[in-house]
Amino acid sequence: MKQELQTLLKQALTVLVDKGVLESVPEAVRLDHSKDKTQGDFASNIAMVLSKQAQCTPRVLAEQIKANFPDTSVVDKIEIAGPGFINFFMSQGSNASVVNRIIEQGADYGLSNVGEGQRVLLEFVSANPTGPLHVGHGRGAAYGASVANLLRAIGFAVDNEYYVNDAGRQMDILATSVYLRYVETDKFPDNGYQGDYIFDIAKKIRGVEKKDIFAGVCQDEKEGGDKEKHIDGLIANCKSQLGGDYKKIFDLAINDILSGIKTDLAEFGVEYQQWFCEQSLVDSGLSEKTVKKLQDSGQIYEKAGALWFKTTDFGDDLDRVVVRDNGMHTYFASDIAYHLEKFERGYDKIINIWGADHHGYIARVKASIKALNHNPDKLEILLVQFAHLYRDGVKIPMSTRSGSFVTLKELCEEVSNDAARFFYILRKSEQSMDFDLNLAKSKSNENPVFYVQYAHARICSVMDKAQDSGQADLALLNDKYEQTLIKQLSRYADTIKNAALNYEPHVVAYYLRDLASDFHSYYNNCDFLIEDKNLQASRLQLIKATKQVLANGLGLLGVSAPDKM
Repeated sequence: MKQELQTLLKQALTVLVDKGVLESVPEAVRLDHSKDKTQGDFASNIAMVLSKQAQCTPRVLAEQIKANFPDTSVVDKIEIAGPGFINFFMSQGSNASVVNRIIEQGADYGLSNVGEGQRVLLEFVSANPTGPLHVGHGRGAAYGASVANLLRAIGFAVDNEYYVNDAGRQMDILATSVYLRYVETDKFPDNGYQGDYIFDIAKKIRGVEKKDIFAGVCQDEKEGGDKEKHIDGLIANCKSQLGGDYKKIFDLAINDILSGIKTDLAEFGVEYQQWFCEQSLVDSGLSEKTVKKLQDSGQIYEKAGALWFKTTDFGDDLDRVVVRDNGMHTYFASDIAYHLEKFERGYDKIINIWGADHHGYIARVKASIKALNHNPDKLEILLVQFAHLYRDGVKIPMSTRSGSFVTLKELCEEVSNDAARFFYILRKSEQSMDFDLNLAKSKSNENPVFYVQYAHARICSVMDKAQDSGQADLALLNDKYEQTLIKQLSRYADTIKNAALNYEPHVVAYYLRDLASDFHSYYNNCDFLIEDKNLQASRLQLIKATKQVLANGLGLLGVSAPDKM
């Protein structure tokens, strides 16, 4: 309907070009759903856009567009508002036609080919495999999976990728923590990983000798020493004393945790096409080759024995170390190599979804891309703020290192996958969110996911009870609740497209809540199983279309559409 209206609007503009009022018709003519029902179904600002070209006020041009608008049964009336907005009131027949389209297209309704098959690499979650996924990671998982679904819905070819940080100091701290639990020492370091899961991994170690790795190590912080030097000393001793057994423990710890991460994400309805390991950058020599490439182009300099990348030349606030004075590559060096590898795979668009605490990292990554002669604008970085968990109005503290956190698995077991997925995307990703456990579990209208799913289940119940029916005639749907519901249904396809292009799945959640509200109002004010069989058939057709849109929208958010509740 919107496309048809845009075509008619362009025809009116073409007439004005022929009359010499306008020089040309723009390729894109903006048309938006009206937010206020008194302002019609659609509104356009085209008169304000073209008034300078027409050398008249926007309102005068809007009147000329209205006067030259083609005769059509699609539009009931046109009004000019404010400085020159053109408001279109669609005819009842054109509005109701969306009902039949929804039913005909079924699960495909709302899909489009806006993306034209462009290839997108979407990286999200990528939590360090130092512990199970917790509720903080869950928000990035729900957001990333929903963005991927939306982009696919409008014609992009999306590959989801998880970057596994299986190299570097944090992994060594993990392996050493596991070994210390294995030897059952009472001198566990302050900054070792302390969760119960470390004990569980330690119990799986077989055939490794128990040694004292504290000899020659400086004191921990609780003893008046330096906790970072303390843990580094333990790591060094663990490696030197265990030899090949250290690698066994290292691999056991990472593989155990990564296996749990993969299982938790799959059960959360999040699928990945690729798992990319940081260690592969080291093994292939790509990290070293990338630094060498930057050195050859004059982007690297040496200071105090370390190698520094001149990221300030590309807009960063500070230069960054890529190789430490001990010869070890930094995390940033690996990240540069990883992004170079991403760009060389030939994707049309690369999207990273990061935690908000990585905001300061954006400039340096963009700098590295530009320095390596790739277009940094091809990379989009979306930030996800923290999720704060509340139970009975009290915030639950979380820390992976201390082992004090609620896992994603525990959350889903308590509130369900559906509630977790829906609640996580109810806010813009860059806004922090409070996750209310009590609300997520409640079976009330205040719980948004319950409210939306209940609308779907209610429709299923009505359809199950319906028996003999007459001939549907959508022209009979002239009740105000029916008209409101029909207009809401007509917004769905545009809502999906805009939510996808702006990476805003929360817009879909809000839409579904509004659609559910319109249906519940209809349900509470009108009967569906009535003596007038033709009107009954028409109403059943309308709620059948509503049921389909609810299911389609929920599916894009990774939420089920139950038949019963």
